Amino acid sequence: MTTTSTMTATPLAPRRVDPAAVVARTTSRSSVQETWVQVLAMARRALKKMRRKPEQFFDVLIQPLLFTAMFAFIFGGAISGSVSDYLPVLIPGILAQTALTVCMATGVQLREDMDKGVFDRFKSLPIARIAPLAGPMIADLIRYGIASVLTLVTGLVIGYRPGGGVLGCVGGIALTVISGWSLAWIFTWLGTMARSAQSVQGISMMIMFPLTFLSNAFVPAETLPGWLEAFVKVNPVSHVVSAVRDLFNDGAVTAEVGWALVGCVVVVVIFAPLAVRSYSRKM
Repeated sequence: MTTTSTMTATPLAPRRVDPAAVVARTTSRSSVQETWVQVLAMARRALKKMRRKPEQFFDVLIQPLLFTAMFAFIFGGAISGSVSDYLPVLIPGILAQTALTVCMATGVQLREDMDKGVFDRFKSLPIARIAPLAGPMIADLIRYGIASVLTLVTGLVIGYRPGGGVLGCVGGIALTVISGWSLAWIFTWLGTMARSAQSVQGISMMIMFPLTFLSNAFVPAETLPGWLEAFVKVNPVSHVVSAVRDLFNDGAVTAEVGWALVGCVVVVVIFAPLAVRSYSRKM
């Protein structure tokens, strides 16, 4: 006689989660290291977006070539007597104008992403609020660098010979990239405030043209009327242009370089918190 025993499985008790333990392991904000990792992740996303949309590089590739050649041959003889004499004045000015124009696109693209609902997804992620803003700006450093190098190369092709040598040129390009990155925070803030990408572009153009053309980028400040010369001397773009000229033409790190860097720090300190606060409120 065979006896068959039936074994019944005992159901597992559900795992209990201690809410207090979960809260204890959760931090209220990301650490500096975590924030940096999140910013780099957003920068990689922006780089992939640039690769899939190469039209974003049109202003970076075409504008430096067009503006450098056009301004040199049209205004060179009228302002400095010849194109070769005007190039040491023009090339640093074109660098500042190009950086300002390229960083203007940062606010426009930000507004487009916000309108498409991309940032609604970012809001649900446990990431620092500054990461979706700073990440694309880190990626834009590549665009600033390309535009600056193309401007310098165009100048070399048409006869510019910088007296500062390689180190002076590298320093001038680095300062231009830093200035573009800092000024981009202004347009990032506008991107979070405006209602549409078209509005951001219109407001940015109203800012870009006075800052660029009411500076010493294309003509010496001494040739301007007294009231306009006073504005040009306090214009932050003028300090950047003067600093780049000193680096390119003489290879000298002058006080203008220090003032330009101080201006960049001031812009970031003011507009980076404004952009993050406005972004948090909008989202």
